[in-house]
Amino acid sequence: MNCPHAEAAQADRNAGVITIDPMVQDLDGETARLRDAGVLARIDLLGVPAWTVTRHAEARQLLVDPRLVKDIDAWGLWQSGVVTRAWPLIGMIDAGRSMFTVDGSEHRRLRTKTSQALTPRRLEAIRPDIEKFTEELLDALDAAQGEDGVVDLKAVFAQPLPMKVVGMLMGVDESQHAMLTRQYKAFFSMLTPQDERLSLLAELDVFYTDLVREKTARPTDDLTSALILAEEGGDPLTEEEVVGNLKAMVAAGHETTIGLVLNAVRALLSHPDQLRAVLAGEIGWDAVVEETLRWDTPTTHLLMRFATEDLAVGDEVIRKGEGVVISYRAIGRDTEQHGPDADAFDITRPTRNRHMTFGHGPHICPGAALSRVEAGIALPALFGRFPGLRLAVPDEEITKLPVMTQNDMAAFPVLLG
Repeated sequence: MNCPHAEAAQADRNAGVITIDPMVQDLDGETARLRDAGVLARIDLLGVPAWTVTRHAEARQLLVDPRLVKDIDAWGLWQSGVVTRAWPLIGMIDAGRSMFTVDGSEHRRLRTKTSQALTPRRLEAIRPDIEKFTEELLDALDAAQGEDGVVDLKAVFAQPLPMKVVGMLMGVDESQHAMLTRQYKAFFSMLTPQDERLSLLAELDVFYTDLVREKTARPTDDLTSALILAEEGGDPLTEEEVVGNLKAMVAAGHETTIGLVLNAVRALLSHPDQLRAVLAGEIGWDAVVEETLRWDTPTTHLLMRFATEDLAVGDEVIRKGEGVVISYRAIGRDTEQHGPDADAFDITRPTRNRHMTFGHGPHICPGAALSRVEAGIALPALFGRFPGLRLAVPDEEITKLPVMTQNDMAAFPVLLG
């Protein structure tokens, strides 16, 4: 799983570098160590050295700094051949041409149609569909209880809901949803051998290329068709660009919402007084969503940006060609931004909305509003149908998936009431 690297990088790792655990065995401890390391921390990502930013104010500045770019060719370790396609995380950085991998005017060009397709008006138009999917999955949840009354909230509810929504938006037939879920799960998992992971990427490229060609021949009212069709006088996206956008958007569009819904349920079940306040209508579900996004971010570490010149940040200098990771979970628990009790879940927190979990600046997540809408529908519907919902195992027995970028659970066993 390790990638060979220079002797200097090895020396750095032996001098206070924090190793990001691919098995995610102690996420709270890792978050605390990163935050305690200062504004910038040196980290080890499966044998590859990088910086990560852990503070809200400095992350906000770096996310709009044009000297930090997404272009992998600006990465010194990539240019020198120290990092190759053998590195398990390369598919999250060298993911093909899309709005997620370019900057400036090219980024704006690739992003525009996606943003147009996810306007508040469009989201309100699909709200009845999301409500319908939610009710259908709540019925499935009720029916899926075992003899002991236990059901996996993730597998039956939280995972299929966002895939149904993003599939509808992209024009992906529902018969393909289970396959895509399996493919993305295997791609992100640190247990998947790298040759298999690269094969999965190739298979996804074939799937989305076939989808794009089908929609090119027979466009319909979906985001895939909108990405293909050029505006009058506009510059159309290439097939590679449409495929790259789709591949990344489906991944981000369902993974983020899975984490948001499950983390919110877990937080509320472990804070029954706050759950009672929400169910009594004393505070809104929007507060639950925002505090969950701040406190237990769906994305733990976002890979990666690269310095095109030396950048001074606090007492440290990010050298030209070095990689920078954005550690959103540590940023969400920044005591300078959220107070000395930043490690506590509190839906009445005055700063709950002042987080950057979906990013900041030009690359802010285009699906942020969609994820909020989905969670804002799913959570009250879930607790409205099953007000006695509770964990089926002690909280400490719930394990994280071995994924270095997403804050996801292997399973979430519950009793419905």
